[in-house]
Amino acid sequence: ADRDHSVYVSDRINHRVMKWMEGAKQGTVVADDQGEENDLNQLPSLRGVVVDQLGTVYVAAEWNDRIMRWPKGATQGSVIIGGNGSGEQSKQLNGPIGLSFDRQGNLYVVDNGNHRVQKFNLEFNG
Repeated sequence: ADRDHSVYVSDRINHRVMKWMEGAKQGTVVADDQGEENDLNQLPSLRGVVVDQLGTVYVAAEWNDRIMRWPKGATQGSVIIGGNGSGEQSKQLNGPIGLSFDRQGNLYVVDNGNHRVQKFNLEFNG
């Protein structure tokens, strides 16, 4: 949930992230799959989603082994972590499924296929 008590949901079947404002009867799309199969904006198997204080949406794209970022109101996302193929190197992911921020703004990624949690300082990695 964000400051406005909105809830964000990763809709894996429809390849999108929905925002449900408190009391809303219908959600709005805040990030979606608008690309071709190998396009950067393709979002197969969305898993974790987290929203920062500015309303920026971060999504773990499990099958693409990357983390995507959508600034509030953006129509396209960008790859901020991964996207270098599946692997065990520090700049690679293997099936990321969860995301979380700490109070210092570090992003933690559950790198499921590598059986680890990676910590990223987005100021230097994003």
